[in-house]
Amino acid sequence: MTAMTTGNTSRADANRRRILDVALAELLRDPDASMDQIARAAGVVRRTVYGHFPSREALISTLVDGAVEALADADARARDGVADPAESVARSVLAIWEIADRYRLLVALAQRTVTVQGIRERLAPLRANKVELLQRGLAAGVFSSPLPAPALAYVHEQLLFAVMEAVNDGLVAADEAGRSATVTVLTAAGMPASLATALVAKVSAES
Repeated sequence: MTAMTTGNTSRADANRRRILDVALAELLRDPDASMDQIARAAGVVRRTVYGHFPSREALISTLVDGAVEALADADARARDGVADPAESVARSVLAIWEIADRYRLLVALAQRTVTVQGIRERLAPLRANKVELLQRGLAAGVFSSPLPAPALAYVHEQLLFAVMEAVNDGLVAADEAGRSATVTVLTAAGMPASLATALVAKVSAES
């Protein structure tokens, strides 16, 4: 690869990154932002944006991929070195919520432009981690549910989406939603509400 080719590739990569960063900010500010608006905000012509992303849906899909990567990183860091399944779930949900809260409007937008199946597929690695934790918790008697762990993981996933929508609709305060969502996830797994609330308060205080 020649120096000129390398330079062009680096410039294209920088442009793509800038477009993604600006697009995220614009879409969080205005979910109906057009490709023209995004191009103007990024300081590039419309053709440059379409050169990287053939459609608005493709751009949003790429942003969702980035959000899922951030969620996976937060989940892995939160669970690292934590043996107790209930505490691990609590730390995971609280950490995931911090990232998810940042992308709340993007997730709502993605549900309009990315298929439900597409979102489920992106979340599969996160869900697999949650299934393993739930299985351990159910086996240890920490959790109790008539649902098997894989089905319970889906319930937890939909709970978090529902809480995000509730925050977007002004039904839950954003600064309380993460802790409330985590307690709800733990109680949905069969943990007594008093124990779940105490655990979440403890984990939150240590964060």
